[in-house]
Amino acid sequence: MSDRKKIVLFALSTCPACKKTKNLLKELGVDAVVVDLDTIDKETREKLLIEVRRFNPRETFPTLVINGGEKVIVGYGEEEIRSALS
Repeated sequence: MSDRKKIVLFALSTCPACKKTKNLLKELGVDAVVVDLDTIDKETREKLLIEVRRFNPRETFPTLVINGGEKVIVGYGEEEIRSALS
């Protein structure tokens, strides 16, 4: 499909808002790349945090990146996420 969106979720495994976002993506049937930054090695985490800062300089989670930054949603906003992915 040409209209398929590329979705990346930067999250923390212990973050309640991140868990809600993951559950919503699952409910919506969205095929997303989910990166729990607190579960990966330090070197990889540091590299990925540079990427997170490009989209969210405050480094707060969850950070949902749609189509390479065409749309970025920081935090859990159910309606905003539903709208962006519809």
